[in-house]
Amino acid sequence: MTPSAIPAGDKTPVKMLHDRILVEIDRDAGERRSSGGIVIPATAAMGGRRLAWARVTAVGPNARSVEPGDRVLFDPEEKAEVEVQGELYVVLREKDVHAVAADRLGEAETGLYL
Repeated sequence: MTPSAIPAGDKTPVKMLHDRILVEIDRDAGERRSSGGIVIPATAAMGGRRLAWARVTAVGPNARSVEPGDRVLFDPEEKAEVEVQGELYVVLREKDVHAVAADRLGEAETGLYL
């Protein structure tokens, strides 16, 4: 199996094309904790649009900045969802990714550490 393909159970494998990225949204992204330790539920209204983190599952051959296993930041309003073997994934174009978080970026100057 190549890094750009995901297994589809006992059925045919799926391969991402072009610059498409298949991501799995973090399950813990619903509720979050403030710096003071207060738990903020997922149902709390936010004043503006909120970006979301997800883990990259598969990448197309033309995606240059992300690899499977990376965490990416994207706008959940601009997503296309797909279900594979009962699991929910999101299909993105590489240009829709705002940031990449990965250990392999350790040498680059990012300014932030997650």
